Amino acid sequence: MTTTKAYAAQTDHSPLTPWTVERRDPKPHDVQIEILFCGVCHSDLHFARNEWGMTVFPVVPGHEIVGRVTAVGAHVKKFKAGDLAAIGCLVDSCRECDNCKEGLEQYCAQGGVFTYGGMERDGSGPTYGGYSKMILAHEDFVLRISDKLDLAATAPLLCAGITTYSPLRHWKIGPGMKVGILGLGGLGHMGVKFAVSMGAEVTMLSHSPSKEKDAQRLGAHKFVLTSDEAQAKSVTGYFDFILDTVSAQHDYNFYLGMLKTNGTMVCVGVPPAPTPVHSMSLIFGRKSLGGSLIGGLPETQEMLDYCAEHNIVSDIELIRMDEINEAYERMLKGDVRYRFVIDMSSL
Repeated sequence: MTTTKAYAAQTDHSPLTPWTVERRDPKPHDVQIEILFCGVCHSDLHFARNEWGMTVFPVVPGHEIVGRVTAVGAHVKKFKAGDLAAIGCLVDSCRECDNCKEGLEQYCAQGGVFTYGGMERDGSGPTYGGYSKMILAHEDFVLRISDKLDLAATAPLLCAGITTYSPLRHWKIGPGMKVGILGLGGLGHMGVKFAVSMGAEVTMLSHSPSKEKDAQRLGAHKFVLTSDEAQAKSVTGYFDFILDTVSAQHDYNFYLGMLKTNGTMVCVGVPPAPTPVHSMSLIFGRKSLGGSLIGGLPETQEMLDYCAEHNIVSDIELIRMDEINEAYERMLKGDVRYRFVIDMSSL
């Protein structure tokens, strides 16, 4: 076993504080990574405070991990020491179910092993995430990243990036389509960038007028203030596709009314309570309401390569490790444009 420095929450009401993590010694197919940067996802806060009722403490959050390979197992073929590499939300899966065989490990029938808050498949214990100096995983769950992109700003692509890229690709967003991005936060700002790069006409849907200038800067072609009745009415039956990134409680029916016939709204945000959907919102217009969870390993690599080709990264604010608790409080207030990233050299 190897020990490494980390930050962990010991209980659901305690701040994150320094802790020591024990990592396994590299197995034959393992890649060991020195973590350079780790993005801060809202899921990290949910887990640290056990808001989903599934946290095993102590928990070391972090699943937007970028770093450099320091060691590889004897059978590793994809990486060598010195390579840049990344780890996202998953570090293992069953590899045997239909979903895994199709590269959809996020929907593993036996349950994928998440980068933190999961349990190793060999029964050796819980997984610990990227708020640490070092991590390792099977090479099949390690991703290649380009040195053409800013490494710190690349980190959020491992969750915020793939979470928005995957549904846009699955529903074949492209030229001639009218796309609404609901919510301008860590997910929403990536949704705008991807949808614009794919050639769609992109409209930012927000209840906050202060988001209009940023939406334009990010490339959105239009802005609709959803709290303005006239503006909202102007896009009734307008969109082919709406990507809903909002994690606060909101009325799905209101936005389903903005879809064209055969339009689709896909949820990637997770509100705290169930939201009622009236069947009439779907029946009239043969509309669809769907959901999407991150992406499998092949699609995540595709996304990273796409970002390198199109020079797409996240808008970030770089913080020190000891600023994480303050960052959580700011994140709750929406006071980040648009993703915190931890400089792990500060740990």
